[in-house]
Amino acid sequence: MQIKIRSNRAIGGAIQAPPSKSMAHRAVLCAALAKGVSHIRNLEFSKDISATLSAAGQLCARVETGLDNAVVEGLGSFRPIDAPVDCCESGSTLRFLIPLASLTGQPVTFVGHGRLMERPQSVYETLYRGQGLRFEQSPSGLTVEGALRPGEYTLAGNVSSQFISGLLFALPLLPGNSTLHLIPPVESRSYIDMTCSVQAAFGVTSRWLDDTTLAIPGNQSYTACDYTVEGDYSQAAFPAVLGAVCGGVTITGLRPDTLQGDAVILDILRRCGARFTAAAEGIVFEKAPLHGVDIDLADCPDLGPVLMVLGLLCEGTTVIRNAERLRIKESDRIAAMETELRACGGVLSSEGGTITIEGCAGRLHPPAAPLSGHNDHRVVMSLTVLALAAGLHLPIEGAEAIEKSWPRFFEAIKPLGVEVEYAG
Repeated sequence: MQIKIRSNRAIGGAIQAPPSKSMAHRAVLCAALAKGVSHIRNLEFSKDISATLSAAGQLCARVETGLDNAVVEGLGSFRPIDAPVDCCESGSTLRFLIPLASLTGQPVTFVGHGRLMERPQSVYETLYRGQGLRFEQSPSGLTVEGALRPGEYTLAGNVSSQFISGLLFALPLLPGNSTLHLIPPVESRSYIDMTCSVQAAFGVTSRWLDDTTLAIPGNQSYTACDYTVEGDYSQAAFPAVLGAVCGGVTITGLRPDTLQGDAVILDILRRCGARFTAAAEGIVFEKAPLHGVDIDLADCPDLGPVLMVLGLLCEGTTVIRNAERLRIKESDRIAAMETELRACGGVLSSEGGTITIEGCAGRLHPPAAPLSGHNDHRVVMSLTVLALAAGLHLPIEGAEAIEKSWPRFFEAIKPLGVEVEYAG
């Protein structure tokens, strides 16, 4: 699907942050593992969340969905698995479920789409093979078999936190205590804390012994509960950057006391010179001159694409560091954004995980050909912010990629003065 984006008036208005995809994944899985009925409220049925709901129903729960909620009845045991578990393109779904699959007493095969089966799983492969368990991965799927054992686990702290969260879901169910030793540096710690927080709401606990060690008591069980998913700072970053550049934008539905690491977007924007206030009606942005800063992406990799757009719209140079993981997402997000931003006159370069961006707002121009979304939701949404913040009329191919995380994104931004033309 191609869309054409432009503003039909001065940018301004209110937009509600969608439900947190990260928190929703975690709440759905905890509910599925709890015996009894849980109500999960404030859901956005993106492709990723739908994949987790479907997998939960296939493995150990009965699931019914409403307009923006789900009723998840955990069965208290695993079903017979007679078909592959389709994770679509959701890395969270796949990595959260692999350790749980080891507890089913059956071989479980996972399949996916896009680049999902190309994304590295070597952390789990090493753990599984170290315990003599089956772990077979190919471009067509991944099969595991055999039960993980409680005990001592050592993982690199600078790999995706999804591996750590996956173990946190499964280890409390084992018949013995476990300890997770994380080799520093520990990146994306906020995502680990989010997992522990949601688990605690469902009656399962673990605790940090120090900055790199987690103690996970065994013989625990998840308890059904009602859970309301909070607003998503990761997605709110898109209208936040737009508001910082243009002013007049109010974002509602965000908790100021969140554990989400991507809430750092507000600190980054403030360092760039953005003016905003937290009021009863939400976070209100005023127009302000912005300047480039040095940004560490280690704990907030999902912000990378929209921060590359921000860099073009700031005066001076923006440097984004520790962005290596952007290269193994739904696309190579560094290469994808470099290609599309250069097509609009952007000046930027990268070496490894370091990206350097020169502010050039006044020199940006419409591309000679439609931009590509690279089958990546965050690329599409970032290019949309570029179009609106720079006042460009941009055609974007592959815009349907937003369905992965924020299906109603284009409808949500229209009240800000945005015109979206669908071209098939």
